[in-house]
Amino acid sequence: MHTRRSLRRIRTGTTAALLTAALLLTACSAEGASNPAGTAAEAARASATTAPVLAALPRSVPSALAPYYGQKLRWRDCGVPGFQCATLKAPLDYAKPSGGDVRLAVARKRATGPGKRLGSLLVNPGGPGGSAVGYLQQYAGIGYPAEVRARYDMVAVDPRGVARSEPVKCLDGPKMDAYTQTDVTPDDDKETRALVDAYKGFAEGCGASAPKLLRHVSTVETARDMDILRAVLGDGKLTYVGASYGTFLGATYAGLFPHRAGRLVLDGAMDPSLSARRLNLEQTAGFETAFQSFARDCVQRSDCPLGGPGTTPARAGRNLKAFFDRLDTRPVPADDSAGRGLTESLATIGVITAMYDEGAWQQLREALTAAMKRNDGAGLLALADGYYERGPDGAYSNLMSANAAVNCLDLPAAFSSPEDVRKGLPAFEKASPAFGESLAWASLSCAYWPVEPTGQPHRIQAKGAAPIVVVGTTRDPATPYRWARSLARQLSSAHLLTYDGDGHTAYGRGSSCIDSAINAYLLRGTPPADGKRCS
Repeated sequence: MHTRRSLRRIRTGTTAALLTAALLLTACSAEGASNPAGTAAEAARASATTAPVLAALPRSVPSALAPYYGQKLRWRDCGVPGFQCATLKAPLDYAKPSGGDVRLAVARKRATGPGKRLGSLLVNPGGPGGSAVGYLQQYAGIGYPAEVRARYDMVAVDPRGVARSEPVKCLDGPKMDAYTQTDVTPDDDKETRALVDAYKGFAEGCGASAPKLLRHVSTVETARDMDILRAVLGDGKLTYVGASYGTFLGATYAGLFPHRAGRLVLDGAMDPSLSARRLNLEQTAGFETAFQSFARDCVQRSDCPLGGPGTTPARAGRNLKAFFDRLDTRPVPADDSAGRGLTESLATIGVITAMYDEGAWQQLREALTAAMKRNDGAGLLALADGYYERGPDGAYSNLMSANAAVNCLDLPAAFSSPEDVRKGLPAFEKASPAFGESLAWASLSCAYWPVEPTGQPHRIQAKGAAPIVVVGTTRDPATPYRWARSLARQLSSAHLLTYDGDGHTAYGRGSSCIDSAINAYLLRGTPPADGKRCS
């Protein structure tokens, strides 16, 4: 079970997969996908164009915030060769800057040269809830193109409530195990009450963990923290690469501070103008699009457990759903030290995990074969554990806690009650016969959150900002391509860069066309032509 919205980078076996929690309506016919919600979807899209515009903040720094903007970072050794760490202070509540601080973990790797240093490049892997510091140390600081690392100090800050930055922690390991195994396709009133109780228990744990911070982990507040970091680092404008939810964060920064937005890359773009329900529905359809692509590949292979040559993707999907239905009453053993079996909820997450990167398709075929043919759920359970960031010792990162904390604050809940979910089920099941039911019920979680939301759907124009590169992948499962198109239409200075392919996000995933276009923008300030396509 998870809150729908954005991205994370995880490890699935040997595959580095980019995971999100975002949402999808319908892909355009140009991308070969059908409309899962018909005229209702178009009506929702039309209403999104009337959403209010995010207003820019004043150019001058308020005097009450001057001490934060004037602070000096004390860099120290991180314990990771080549990286330095520091702690940044930001106001807990920007409306009351004197009311206390939040301490944010920052890391950097200095520009290696040769060539003139261009400043700092801030990176964020999404989530919400993904550790940007961990991402920098494990990937971006060593895996970004050498020419980019040569010219920029690579920098990351864990957002408030995330990882090293005063993390929100809702449940301990055993309770998280129970939570992730809760049946999210309730068949009767008893199972519905159990699901609601699980959501309430999770929310209560979060409220007890961080009662004050929980009111101040919104995307707007994190974007304002980024501006303090920009100033403290000595940069006149922010240079930034954000993936998935990181695009929402970067676009929010541009909307609040258009005059300080420098070279921004928004890869796997989200659409801020949509409601939580629309986001969840659209992402559900996005996972279906990705599954159809996987299924077309799978049935051509001798080791496909969903059908052989001649099997249609639709038939493969029905076979997968039948497998999920069997697990609903008969979990498969998984040889797990904690005694967990492979339940329907964990299997669904395991399959969804592999949709983020086509490089995980072989791993998924093997895991499905083991579970469906040999009664061994270990492979799918490992995929689900990667999604949830559950370690071998049974401990979880705070990813899912922070993910819920941000999502439930940023937007009103997708559904308000079980009855509300049941009314919405037909649209979700049409969007994805395999995943729709479970993802609709997962969208109920924010209904029981202990803090009222502070955000609403809105458009971001960022008038006056320098050129911003918005990247969309045509068969992205988690941030559908139409979101990139929508965000590019909203931003006044956007240049849309399209990758015609599978998987989540595009930069650094094997397309030399995408990588060279983004590198040229970061290094020389030359954005790709608006509408450029790569494959």
